[in-house]
Amino acid sequence: MPRHVRKGDTVIVTKGASKGIVGEILRVVDEGERVVVKGANIRTKHLKKTQSRPQGTILKEEGPIHISNVSPVVDGKPSRVRFVSKPDGSKSRVAARGGKELHKLRGSK
Repeated sequence: MPRHVRKGDTVIVTKGASKGIVGEILRVVDEGERVVVKGANIRTKHLKKTQSRPQGTILKEEGPIHISNVSPVVDGKPSRVRFVSKPDGSKSRVAARGGKELHKLRGSK
């Protein structure tokens, strides 16, 4: 089944603790249908002291969010996505809000 968002899309988080945050999709995690959004769902990870890190360190990194909790942003608002087949046989993603083409799908003619 085709996904409504892809790596590099600008999306808004619609549910959860990071609701309302707008960011770019950094990667799509296939296991569990999750995406990592820049600036959303920040997790803190404490790393132990080692020879290379004598002080230890604290990492803040984005955690994955379920793909159903994000929507593409069109004109600053979330939008649903339609998949449209063109007369030449190619498919594209089109925003339901305004009809703007989001991106051409890979593998299309």
